[in-house]
Amino acid sequence: MKPRVLELLLVTTVPVMVLAEGGFPGLWLVLATVIGGTASAGSAAAFNMYLDRDIDAHMQRTVNRPLVTGEVSPRGALIFAWTLAVFSTVWLWLTTNWLAAVLSAAAIFFYVVIYTMILKRRTEQNIVWGGIAGCFPVLIGWTAVTGTLAWPPVILFALVFLWTPPHYWPLSMKYKEQYEEVDVPMLGATRNGSQVGLQVILYAWATVACSLLLIPVAGMGLVYTVSALVFGGWFIYESHRLYNRAVRGTEPRPMRVFHASITYLTLIFVAIAVDPLLPF
Repeated sequence: MKPRVLELLLVTTVPVMVLAEGGFPGLWLVLATVIGGTASAGSAAAFNMYLDRDIDAHMQRTVNRPLVTGEVSPRGALIFAWTLAVFSTVWLWLTTNWLAAVLSAAAIFFYVVIYTMILKRRTEQNIVWGGIAGCFPVLIGWTAVTGTLAWPPVILFALVFLWTPPHYWPLSMKYKEQYEEVDVPMLGATRNGSQVGLQVILYAWATVACSLLLIPVAGMGLVYTVSALVFGGWFIYESHRLYNRAVRGTEPRPMRVFHASITYLTLIFVAIAVDPLLPF
């Protein structure tokens, strides 16, 4: 189920529920949404491991996955993935509303079919469009509270969409040789460091600009405004640092940007959760 990825998805779900409510929603609704979201994302991850088990066996960072080691059989993984998919959809439908359930099913479909089956092995833009699957939790969190969609979750959807490439491309730079070995055209494996670094800069700036749109649209206060500017500035700084090191021909240290991107997104969404609870 890729628990570390699940943590990141849930960190974008609960704060949006607080924003939608204008305060803390009911505990049961939060728990129900988290349970459904966890099962949904876990289902997508299990399908992904089933479909990618051939290349996972040849990449050092994935050789310990359970289908590669034999701890889980392909048939068992497929049954597990389908069970989680059905459970998450029915659970969200019964405990939240039909729109959240449909969005959850759409996220699974997008990650499994559009990204894993169609894009991943065919284009270096795979993570750009495939990353849309990781944007759905903000929509699910909002609709679980309100039953409808609005501009604030759409902006946050766009924020996560723009954030995904500068988050993942540094990782693909780190594992460039492994992606080349299995013929998966991640941008970090198909382009040189300076080209990847430039793309990371452009997407980082776009991400921060998008985060600022939430201020007028959702009426965000001082906590979020300061957080978006300070943490966004740090994210941009790390992106420029990656590019500058690549241009100079020194070790670009891409994992600095990778870890910085995770911290950035976490802090931004913490600010989204805290801001509605304060009077300024």
